[in-house]
Amino acid sequence: MTDLIAQLRQLLGAPHVLTDGDLSAYEQDWRKRSHGKALCVARPGSTAEVAAVVKACVDAGVSIVPQGGNTGMVVGSTPDTSGTQVVLSLQRLNAVRAIDPGNSTVTVEAGCILQQLQQAAEQAGFLFPLSLGAEGSCTIGGNLSTNAGGTQVVRYGNARELCLGLEVVTADGDIWNGLSGLRKDNTGYDLRDLFVGSEGTLGIITAATMKLFPLPAASLTAWAAVPSMEQAVALLGLGHRYLGAGLTGFEVMNQFSLSLVDKHYPHLRVPLFRDTPWCVLLENSDSESEEHARTRFEALLEEAMEKGLVTDAVVAESISQARNLWHIRESITLAQAEEGLNLKHDISVPISAIPAFVAETDALLAQHIPGVRMVDFGHLGDGNLHYNVQTPEGGDAAAFLREYEPQVNKIVYDSVCRHGGSISAEHGVGSLKVDSLPKYKDPVALALMSRIKHALDPKGLLNPGRVIRAD
Repeated sequence: MTDLIAQLRQLLGAPHVLTDGDLSAYEQDWRKRSHGKALCVARPGSTAEVAAVVKACVDAGVSIVPQGGNTGMVVGSTPDTSGTQVVLSLQRLNAVRAIDPGNSTVTVEAGCILQQLQQAAEQAGFLFPLSLGAEGSCTIGGNLSTNAGGTQVVRYGNARELCLGLEVVTADGDIWNGLSGLRKDNTGYDLRDLFVGSEGTLGIITAATMKLFPLPAASLTAWAAVPSMEQAVALLGLGHRYLGAGLTGFEVMNQFSLSLVDKHYPHLRVPLFRDTPWCVLLENSDSESEEHARTRFEALLEEAMEKGLVTDAVVAESISQARNLWHIRESITLAQAEEGLNLKHDISVPISAIPAFVAETDALLAQHIPGVRMVDFGHLGDGNLHYNVQTPEGGDAAAFLREYEPQVNKIVYDSVCRHGGSISAEHGVGSLKVDSLPKYKDPVALALMSRIKHALDPKGLLNPGRVIRAD
């Protein structure tokens, strides 16, 4: 092992191979569910250096844990406790390599912070629409490795839909240059889509070519109180009819999730939540003008109120008001953390099945866990809920997790399965869900995944124990 560390230092330079000091930023996951121990942290500064690190680790028989911003929710980018794994941090590969205005694309390295990419696109007169709460620290490589979604999936799709090409270092240390800006290329298997969402288990994404979009002429945000989840789904349908492609965001939040934001961040002044079980946040991005956007928005809300889908609503009158409304939505996760340890579920079901899923699963959890508190929120526009369980008030959160986590997960995942859904929508599988996946994934699909993993990483050295267990 010391020989490998010495070799890595020769390849990268001693300052970029970390073994001493506080390495918790690399060894502990964002939720503090797991704290591992790395043999070292390697920080290459180029794709060629990534390939060299991989080859050195393969020769030594040492497994590699690729890592971007380490903001994941399913313990998929931190080492185990053995002290034998190399964490390969891509944070130094952070350049925006090129923007092609004529092709509406940007080529960016995997370690680029999402917010920096958004800003670079805006400065060039474009929109890069991937947007999520961790955008100030998550990286494009991480976004692609988990096929991240966020708040604008309803219009633009997940990270996979935004990606046109990849540069990948394989498990052998070879470099695949697939950074095509082509929107059509039917010359065989789609390797790009294979690596996107694979969580670093098939190869290491080092760069990507991503789609860009025109900046909207106007963007308006509304906050609406709705009396039930059924009405929220009906409002979504009405939103599609009135706004079409202009409907770029549709988030739902239950009363308790907003009460946590109000409790821990009272300065945010959460609107309308006290007298309604659900609130919805809508975004309308218009290609014509603010006047056109506001007219369509107001017509939508007027009909929604006439039909009883909305009991009250506010439309942001300024950019700062709109940002504050979105900040409230994005603060739910932080407010949950302030409240204490909790169980998170990133699930998806068909939009039409969401009301029945929530009603049934809420009732089952309340039946088995007296006083359970449900933090239900997420991207209703694409059928993705963050269906989280908070410890009963005054309870021992750590003891609650130890006692109830397997039971809660089974109740939630079984219900997801009954309603035709998935146990992971945008966070990935990581190590937290790797043992649950075989119970809820089609066995043929699982067998194919295993064969792909063995074919592309026969030695099992890329992020082992994540997504799928080795045979």
